Amino acid sequence: MNSSVLSALHSDPGRDASMGTLLVDAGKLSVDDAERVLRTHLDLGIRFGEAALRLGLVSEDDIQQALARQFAYPYVQKGQARLSPRLVAAYEPFSPQVEALRAIRSQLVLRWFARGRRALAIAGADPDDGASLFAANLALVFSQLGEQTLLVDANLRAPRQHELFGLRPRQGLSDLLAGRADLDAILRVPSFADLSVLPAGTMPPNPQELLARPAFRTLSAQLESRHDVVLVDLPPFTAGADALAVAGRAGGVLLVACKHRTRIADVARMAGQMADAGAEVVGSVVMEF
Repeated sequence: MNSSVLSALHSDPGRDASMGTLLVDAGKLSVDDAERVLRTHLDLGIRFGEAALRLGLVSEDDIQQALARQFAYPYVQKGQARLSPRLVAAYEPFSPQVEALRAIRSQLVLRWFARGRRALAIAGADPDDGASLFAANLALVFSQLGEQTLLVDANLRAPRQHELFGLRPRQGLSDLLAGRADLDAILRVPSFADLSVLPAGTMPPNPQELLARPAFRTLSAQLESRHDVVLVDLPPFTAGADALAVAGRAGGVLLVACKHRTRIADVARMAGQMADAGAEVVGSVVMEF
């Protein structure tokens, strides 16, 4: 790179110089383009990013990406990662859906995590209620807050999280509970430094008994000691008693329903049985998708 351009980008302590450096480092601007933008930035007294946009050298998405990096708010553009396109918190952090997720996050911080709690289970009545998708997006917005976040896939019958995050796990929760793996089974999510996923692991023949073992309580304590937020994606309530065993260990549960699909009677029954299992029902969310 032209040394004069690089020096100018790094010598200015202002935010515009940081924007220029980020765009150059990301490969969004060439050496010659960076010099043109820098001249326009200085001549017109406008921000570096605005100058680059005026010259048609970068897109608004490029600017938003750089801003996100400046303020430690990670997200990715579609096509840059193997994440599912349904993870709107990863791809569209400024959309109305993600604003709603952040509002839910704020309520959970005030009503649950501020009380010293670190684990929260996410439960839906049926497989199609969207609970796993909601849990994945909620984990993303917690990690974007700078919280060391762990998403545990406790659905040992039909796990989803490894698919949503484009992970290729060899082991996971079931292997840990069976004593066949250690905490190295926890995987970091690329592009999101504060987010990790513990996949479900090998499909066991006895998921309910495995989740009910004392080893799960010991493992939960370990995970909570290493992370600020631990979100547990539960199996569907109608799939068996697996969800009750795990929710009781987590201490609290957030119920997820799907608009025009989940029956109110099923949600009421789920809430009652969760409470009987020792899990506090922190609230409920209605998904519309």
